[in-house]
Amino acid sequence: MPHPLDRADLRTRVQARLDAELDRWEVELAEIGPDATELIDPVRALLQGGKRLRAGFAYWGWRAAGREDDDGAISLATSMEFFQAAALVHDDVMDDSETRRGQPAMHRALSRAHGRRGWHGDPDRFGVAGAILAGNLCLGWCDDLFADSGLPAASLAAARPAFERMRGQLMAGQFLDIVTSMRPWHELDDEERIARSRHVIRYKSAKYSIEHPLLIGATAGGASAADLEALSRYGLALGEAFQLRDDVLGVFGDPEVTGKPAGDDLREGKRTVLIARALAGADDVMTTQIDQWLGAPDLGTDEVSAFQQLLVDTGALEGVEADIAAGAEAARTALVEATGVEETAREVLAELIDATTARTT
Repeated sequence: MPHPLDRADLRTRVQARLDAELDRWEVELAEIGPDATELIDPVRALLQGGKRLRAGFAYWGWRAAGREDDDGAISLATSMEFFQAAALVHDDVMDDSETRRGQPAMHRALSRAHGRRGWHGDPDRFGVAGAILAGNLCLGWCDDLFADSGLPAASLAAARPAFERMRGQLMAGQFLDIVTSMRPWHELDDEERIARSRHVIRYKSAKYSIEHPLLIGATAGGASAADLEALSRYGLALGEAFQLRDDVLGVFGDPEVTGKPAGDDLREGKRTVLIARALAGADDVMTTQIDQWLGAPDLGTDEVSAFQQLLVDTGALEGVEADIAAGAEAARTALVEATGVEETAREVLAELIDATTARTT
C-alpha cells in the first residue's frame, strides 16, 4: 500500500519544485561569485531527504477544503519544506548537533570544509556563521515561494495570518526550549516538569509540523470556520503525538532509520516528556543516574543501553506511549467532527495519523 504522502505524486512533485527553486537561486547568487553559491550545496543536500510531512499537510489542507489538485498548491506546500530546512539548520546550531538525516549537520559540514582548505580563523565559528546564513536564506525562499505560488491572491491573503503565526510561534518556541533547558528542573514538581516539556513541544514542533501547515492549506482553500476549528484540534493533537514519537525514536530508534546515533538526544540533554516522566517514576538512585547521564556528551553505548532500561523501569516509556495513543485518538475524533472535509482528503488525513505516530518511522 503506498504511503499517504505519495498520493497525488506529492513527494516527487515537491522535490521537483525544490530543485527548480534551488537551481534558480544558484543562478541568482552566481552573480556575486562562486563563494556565495557554496551556501546552495548544503541546503540542496539537506532537502534531498525528509518525509515531506509539512508539505503533505499543507497540500491536503487545500484538498480538504474541496479544492482540486493544483500546481500552485504544490508550490505552497513546498514553501513549508524551506521553512523546515531553516528550522532544522538553526536548531542543529543551537543544539550543537553532529548529524542530520544521516549526514553531518550543516554547521559541521561547513566547518570541515574550512579545515580541509587550510583557511585562517576558527573552523567551527565559520561553520556556525555559514549555517545561520543558509537558514536565513531558506526563510526568505519560504516566503518567496508562498507569495509566488500561483494560487489566487485572495487565497494567499486568507492564508497569510496562519503563515505568519507559524513563523512567529516557532521562533518563540525555539527560545522557549532554550529557556527550559537552562532553568533548574529540580525546583519543579513532577507534574510541572511534564507540563513544561509538553508546552515546549507544542510550540517548538507540534504546531509548525502539522497544525499550521494544515491550516495554511485549508484556509487558502476556503474551508469553513467550523472545519478549520476541527482541523486545528486534529493538527495539534497529532503534532504533539508526532513529536512524542520522535522523542522516543531519539532514544530507542534505529540509527539506520532515524539518521542519528542512538541516544543522541540523551547526550544533548534534551528535557523531553520522556525524561520528565522518568524523573517522576525514579527513586533516589535512578534520579542520581539521570542527573549524571543526561547531557553527558561522551555517553557510551553501555551507558545508553542502561539509560534506555531506566526509562523502561521508571514507566516513562509506557507513559509516553500512552500519551501518543491518546493524541492519535484525539486526532481521529477531531477529524470526524470536521464534517465538511472532502472525502479523499479525509481518507489521507486518517492514514496520516498512523503514519506519523508509527513506532519505526
